[in-house]
Amino acid sequence: MGIGTGIALIVIGAILAFAVDVDVPAVDLTLIGYILMAAGAVVFLISLVLVLRHRQVSSTTRSAVDPSSGERVTRRSTTDNDGPVL
Repeated sequence: MGIGTGIALIVIGAILAFAVDVDVPAVDLTLIGYILMAAGAVVFLISLVLVLRHRQVSSTTRSAVDPSSGERVTRRSTTDNDGPVL
């Protein structure tokens, strides 16, 4: 949701800064557009960092000796938050 909000703020800010040519007394729409674009970039980057930070990978290695043959058996499994990867 945060990534979409950031993109929406960037788009709205770009429209205000570059496409709207309306003179409103005591309001600078170009400056408001630049502020919205900067805020959208900050929201987008923070959301991206939080999404990437949330994704954790866990790796487990287990070793055992097979009692019948005496061979060493190693089992590796890698999982993320959603389930097994390998």
